[in-house]
Amino acid sequence: MLVTRVTNATAARGHVGAAQLRVVDGPDLGMEVDLPQAGVVIGTDRACDVPLTDTFVSRRHCSIAPGAHGFTITDLGSKNGTVIDGVAVQKVVAPPGVALRIGKTLIQVLPADEVVDIPPSKSDHFGGLFGGSVAMRQVFAILERAAKSTAPVLLLGESGSGKELMARGIHDASPRHDGPFVVFDCGASTETLIESDLFGHVKGAFTGAAGDRVGAFAAAHGGTLFLDEIGDLPVTLQPKLLRMLEAGEVVPLGGRKSEKFDVRVVAATHRDVFGEVARGGFRGDLYYRLAVVEVHVPPLRARREDIAHLVKMFLERAGAAHLAGQVGGAALARLERYHWPGNVRELRNVVTRAVALAGPDDDFQSLPFVLRPTAAATDEPASFKADKPFHDAKEELVARFEREYLADLVQRAGGNLSQAARTAGLERKFLYKLLERAGLRTPSKDEPE
Repeated sequence: MLVTRVTNATAARGHVGAAQLRVVDGPDLGMEVDLPQAGVVIGTDRACDVPLTDTFVSRRHCSIAPGAHGFTITDLGSKNGTVIDGVAVQKVVAPPGVALRIGKTLIQVLPADEVVDIPPSKSDHFGGLFGGSVAMRQVFAILERAAKSTAPVLLLGESGSGKELMARGIHDASPRHDGPFVVFDCGASTETLIESDLFGHVKGAFTGAAGDRVGAFAAAHGGTLFLDEIGDLPVTLQPKLLRMLEAGEVVPLGGRKSEKFDVRVVAATHRDVFGEVARGGFRGDLYYRLAVVEVHVPPLRARREDIAHLVKMFLERAGAAHLAGQVGGAALARLERYHWPGNVRELRNVVTRAVALAGPDDDFQSLPFVLRPTAAATDEPASFKADKPFHDAKEELVARFEREYLADLVQRAGGNLSQAARTAGLERKFLYKLLERAGLRTPSKDEPE
């Protein structure tokens, strides 16, 4: 059974129901506490509702309570203050997803997860995607159900794992399939033009705006808009996107009158959205509005049993269908051992390149498969290069650590998540989220404590 995270829609609109606190940085990293309607007091005093070990936190530091329009956060006269987005606060009502810094501890306030058991799909296809593995058929089960609704969907997964094909499949299986399907890459547009590209502009809105222009939302009216790499959307534009999602209307750049659009939004990113919310790089209220249905896409290395079929499919597409029946042996074993940092996209390129470079007498075993050396494929220590932004490099390293640590943890525990959680010193609920985020297969149901 697949346990998936479905965001409380009322919480996304600001009316808070069940909620929880999560320590995302500091000495008590990983702690999760349910937030009752009466609220909690946080501090180092063991009599507090949420006792912390951070020595920079006061004995009774602050209180948090859910309310009609968000979470009321009150500083209780602490020595080091209660800080939100770099500003010390005395008393404030904050939206879901807010992160507060007390001492050296960062705490995120979140609506509680609703855990839904959904059996794997009986189909090994969804749109243009193939996946006979349980991991993929579990994802297909969610997509099949989500496609029938108009709810926003957030796809989380590594680059090359098939998120755009999933978005297209959702559109094709939805009641909007006759409408337009528009792809907008939030990371491809320049920061100065992205507002115009997304929401449109009117004549004279800026230098060079010689006429009106429709944006991606107008182009997708009556259909589906796929916002790829939503994590790259500038923070300054996120309130405008939130208004579009909430009210279905937006004011074009330079305009005075709002325009309404009927658009179903599917978004995707390879980034750690929770971490971005905690750091202030992504609005918590926007995250919860997008993630009404949140789907974690497994990387290819988490579904190696699909590789043989995918290789056959890519051989046929590359014009080497006569080799598809030969897939197996040492060549396939080598492909299955590889780490696939580029996921299915990389596999397709490797197979296509091998066919292009093959000699007239080459069979499958002699195809020149060119694989990049990876940390997972060698015993060499990990190397660190400053060839990308710091946070991106750090996210990749942390994600790799989590996958390898968790895979070994569950294997040592024989698949018993309760035992694995005790070994790791984590709450079982938090461990399950880590496993889901890493794209690792979990048991069909948890063993009792």
